[in-house]
Amino acid sequence: MMQPDKAVTDETVGTLMFGDISVRRLGFGAMRVSGARDAEGVRDRAEAIRLCQQVAERGVNLIDTANIYGYGESEEILAEALHPYDGLLIATKAGFKPGKIAPGATSLPPLGEPKHIREECDKSLRRLRLDVIDVYQVHVPDPEVPYEDTVGAFVELQRLGKVRHIGVCNVSVEQLALARSLCTVVSVQNRYNIGDRASRAVLDVCERDGIAFMPWGPLLVGDDADGLLAQISNSYGATTQQVALAWLLRRSPVMAPIPGTTNVDHATENIDSAWLDLAANDVAALDEVA
Repeated sequence: MMQPDKAVTDETVGTLMFGDISVRRLGFGAMRVSGARDAEGVRDRAEAIRLCQQVAERGVNLIDTANIYGYGESEEILAEALHPYDGLLIATKAGFKPGKIAPGATSLPPLGEPKHIREECDKSLRRLRLDVIDVYQVHVPDPEVPYEDTVGAFVELQRLGKVRHIGVCNVSVEQLALARSLCTVVSVQNRYNIGDRASRAVLDVCERDGIAFMPWGPLLVGDDADGLLAQISNSYGATTQQVALAWLLRRSPVMAPIPGTTNVDHATENIDSAWLDLAANDVAALDEVA
């Protein structure tokens, strides 16, 4: 299965449309690139750049980031490594309040005020060295701001020519429907993996209507799947994470997993999952896990 010198192609994993942009269905999540480290374990920007370049050289042309990742450093690293992004789709996001996660909290607080969205868009454009963001995503609904106001800010940015396409993240079926009543939504990014399929209904809508679905946390497998995954992965000489990614690629034609890492070797391992051809009975067994 290992293909260390081969690049992912359209035929290897299939393609998916984000509006009028075609990408391969195995992407890369750049949330952690600013944490890349050298051989001594020291954070190293050069290693982060090498990681991004290696991913692109292996044929991955869908890269997901956000304004808050590494306090903006993820976008800066992508620009330094890959600009002018020939053949690449760089998707970024806004909707959380930038800063540090408060003690005891599990995430940053949402911030969906239109003024904030407009300001963060301009910052992302500068960091990414772009005039237009190909896919700009509403990172999270803010319970303190009407969702239509937050999405409306993205629509206004699109009208101004700063955003080409709009995506949404962490939405319910109802929130997705509301967003789609305001604009064309080309992608959805919800948590989805072997161990967590709470967004199954949202995925069903995306599959029905041909909307790209980027599952975040694709390598999280959950306790219930551990034994089965270990058994299946051993039979292929693969890792459990490779099997988890291969299952996601088989799960739906609109699925575009975006595994992330701080390590070049781990990125290579993730990309190698593109060549893992799971047997129908193994896919069926994993389908029944949750």
